[in-house]
Amino acid sequence: MLRSLPKFSIIFSSTKNSRYLANATQRFISSVKIGVTTAVPIRCMSTAADDQVQRVKVLKSTDDKYGGVIVELDQPMDSTTFVSILRASILHWKQMGKKGVWIKLPIHLVGLAEGLVKEGFWFHHAEPKYLMLVYWIPESPNTIPANATHRVGIGSFLMNEKHEVLVVRENSGLFQGTGVWKFPTGVVDQGEDICVAAVREVKEETGVDSEFLEVLAFRQSHNSFFEKSDLFFLCHLRPLSSDIQMQNSEIEGAQWMPFMEYAAQPFVQKSDILKFINDICLAKIDGQYSGYTPVSTLSNFSEQQNYMYLNAGALKRSNS
Repeated sequence: MLRSLPKFSIIFSSTKNSRYLANATQRFISSVKIGVTTAVPIRCMSTAADDQVQRVKVLKSTDDKYGGVIVELDQPMDSTTFVSILRASILHWKQMGKKGVWIKLPIHLVGLAEGLVKEGFWFHHAEPKYLMLVYWIPESPNTIPANATHRVGIGSFLMNEKHEVLVVRENSGLFQGTGVWKFPTGVVDQGEDICVAAVREVKEETGVDSEFLEVLAFRQSHNSFFEKSDLFFLCHLRPLSSDIQMQNSEIEGAQWMPFMEYAAQPFVQKSDILKFINDICLAKIDGQYSGYTPVSTLSNFSEQQNYMYLNAGALKRSNS
């Protein structure tokens, strides 16, 4: 709900003191050297209960696609001035019928975060160089979407002509010190496709070049990383080279290992998900399992290339 706004003795004064109003308003505006405001008309109530329209400084914003506004702050300002302009801005956006307010606060203006929180804003998400805060104006249920809820990871299954699989032994993380050999794994970077991430991680950890073939399966888990959920994709890649150049910073060992030797590890035998992965890989080796291949697609909302992962063989048989 919109907080009650204090009386602006400069901005919202009665027009009876027009000379004082003009001079004081000019002093107020000239003190604001932020480069992110614009003057707009705001309707307020005078002491005589007559509607008054004054032009005040508000934060510059752009409309989002859902009835809200986005503000990207840049220039330094003192907290008191900022809060005054913020309150006028919220009143302006409320009169315009806006709903959600997004304020992108760069790291060099983090000192303004306290003022935003005291005015009712809350943290939505953070990135290395900015903090995003949000506010809901109308007295209706808040429909601002939550922050990203999932992290995406990949595991890569590569087998050579000798039926050996590429495995690594990690020197950090959950497998540190266990002696377990596992498939190369990693996290998909922002803006990176699953098929690209799988090839990149194999190259970074082992130096082996590869070609992405299919997504064989995926698993969803929860509360895996700072309360976030996790999507893990098991990927099938074809090796294009065999020489191993190990990434010493994260990997303490890498080798080509006979698949049955890998599968016989006690840790693997005690893990339900790893036994399922082994069964899927064996079925794929025997030609009894089909995964999902990436097909390039375009969206109606963007010119950016995307991938849809589908069972191309089954689709082709269905269409024929």
